[in-house]
Amino acid sequence: MTVKRIAWTGAILALGLLAGASCKSGSPTAPTPPVDNTAVKDDPSFAADIQSIFSNSCALSGCHGASAAGSLILIQGQSYANLVNVKSGGEPDKVRAIPNDATNSYIVIKVEGRQSVGSKMPLSGTALSANQIQNIKNWISKGAKNN
Repeated sequence: MTVKRIAWTGAILALGLLAGASCKSGSPTAPTPPVDNTAVKDDPSFAADIQSIFSNSCALSGCHGASAAGSLILIQGQSYANLVNVKSGGEPDKVRAIPNDATNSYIVIKVEGRQSVGSKMPLSGTALSANQIQNIKNWISKGAKNN
């Protein structure tokens, strides 16, 4: 071995030992997922339960906020009218929220990642939790009321 190769090998070994020493024994190898404190409700309220999901995860700048011209706007005061019995812009043969039919409602298809066009929603940030998705499904299944 040449002197350069020995020096590089020693440097790589030293870095490996430093990296290993900085890890605490017994620490998890993957980050712990956030705790989902969302309660699943049998008959969620649009204003109290569903709009809060949209406001916190969807109606963001560059996504489905007020500046989403020509797209689905999910800000408070506009989201209900833009969802229920409204055809999707991305797949016009699909309806965004079909009262009493969560399985075929395009918003559910998108948050579950079953779409054939575009991407799973939300596109950026943290995916909706299973409980949040279930609340959206329950809201639609109970008639997608504006309550």
